[in-house]
Amino acid sequence: MIGVLATVLVQSSSTSTSIVVSMVAAEILYVQQAIPIVMGANIGTSITNTLVSIFQANDRNQFRRAFAGATIHDVFNWLSVLILLPLEVATSYLYHLSEIIINSMHITSNENADVELLKVITKPFTDKVIQVDKKIITKIAVGDDGALSDSMIKRWCVTEKVTELANVTMETNVTSQVFSDGASGLVNATVLQNVTTEIEVTRKIPIQKCDHLFVNSDLGDTTIGIILLMVSLAMLCICLVLIVKLLHSLLRGQIAKVIKKTINSDFPGCMGWLTGYVAILIGAGMTLLVQSSSIFTSALTPLIGIGVVSLERAYPLTLGANIGTTATGILAALASSEGKLASALQIAFCHLFFNISGILLWYPVPITRKVPIRIAKMFGNTTAKYRWFAAFYLIAMFFLFPAVVFTLSLAGWQYLAAVGIPTLAIFLIVVFINVMQAKQPKCLPKILRTWDFLPKWMHSLAPLDRVLTSICRTCSCCPCAKESCKDKPHNISHLSQVPLTDSYEISISASRETTV
Repeated sequence: MIGVLATVLVQSSSTSTSIVVSMVAAEILYVQQAIPIVMGANIGTSITNTLVSIFQANDRNQFRRAFAGATIHDVFNWLSVLILLPLEVATSYLYHLSEIIINSMHITSNENADVELLKVITKPFTDKVIQVDKKIITKIAVGDDGALSDSMIKRWCVTEKVTELANVTMETNVTSQVFSDGASGLVNATVLQNVTTEIEVTRKIPIQKCDHLFVNSDLGDTTIGIILLMVSLAMLCICLVLIVKLLHSLLRGQIAKVIKKTINSDFPGCMGWLTGYVAILIGAGMTLLVQSSSIFTSALTPLIGIGVVSLERAYPLTLGANIGTTATGILAALASSEGKLASALQIAFCHLFFNISGILLWYPVPITRKVPIRIAKMFGNTTAKYRWFAAFYLIAMFFLFPAVVFTLSLAGWQYLAAVGIPTLAIFLIVVFINVMQAKQPKCLPKILRTWDFLPKWMHSLAPLDRVLTSICRTCSCCPCAKESCKDKPHNISHLSQVPLTDSYEISISASRETTV
């Protein structure tokens, strides 16, 4: 859960994984401890494309597809962690597999392995805004208490080291013989004296100041960090809105039809089964180029929303993005020193093999391949009916649930087991009954064939939706109040039963015209 929360904060699994690799290289974490963190990093990175889907909430049908396309990444990652984390705890297969591969390879360190592709474009701009002294971060990470008082804002970009002799006075214990009145005569006596000696002292002489906005600022690191966080979040929201608007304006008419037919079509003949695997390679390649799975999946989400890319085609592209994002961690590991290269590279390979294992679980077999897609469709249909569910999903899955599990783990494994095991058992029983209700209801007792024997709030979101809508209507300036009034004439309860196909968009438009 630390990996989930950390990745949510930095909005990039590549960044959080690189930090974990560096911590393993610095021997702050062991490989076994770092494996669950990189699993959590896979989950946390999918919050960005889920946020992107919310910007298509003005159209229910597009929002349904966009949210399903975004959450298919979440569903795959959560399902993989639920299966592979207990397996790793029981067998340590990722640790042993990566250890065998590392021991069989003769790899040398390469300090220039940090290949910057996207940063070549963005770094000149970011350096004008802020420059951070990464050495201070490293010192803090390895436990250097002296670095806690240093500023992480880089003030001087060019410095010169000068070594000179300096007189240093220190308090030292000095032992000398003194005369005693006793029979022994001279005795040894130790006293504390100030002793001045010459030692070599190396200090940095500032030569040239850096050129960024905060170089002459008297603000503290915390204040500057909050300012940059707010500005970056505002820029992120603006860029996401512009991406959605731009794709809407470009991909219309015949262009959208041609792109849709090209992307969603399979290879002809008996080679059709290879299409998904080629899509995985394309997703990995595109993510490797931008060095961020968040960027690739966030750009893919609006295309799913407007119907250009189908959910079935987006699924293998997303799996490929999970593979491509591991390259950043491997490059960060290769930049480690010789003595720490093996452990750093091992955790990077554990991240790679975890994603490969997840793909082997949830893609090659058609039955298991449909599981993440169906769950994502369920989330998409739910958000189309209750738009507030998107915000609830984000807060619950990326903040509340990881925070609760993390808090229970701090209290002790006994508390985590006491809460987690019954909760997991109830969840699995409910899932099993739901599947049986849909597939073989006759095999269930009559009372369990539906959930009607329970209070409605326990098996339907409608009561909660009424409460939220009434709260919103009490405020005339509340956006959801205006939205609910505007959508009141339309009956969309049947959306929960509709598959994610583009043909439904026509029926939605026709029903709206009829209502008007």
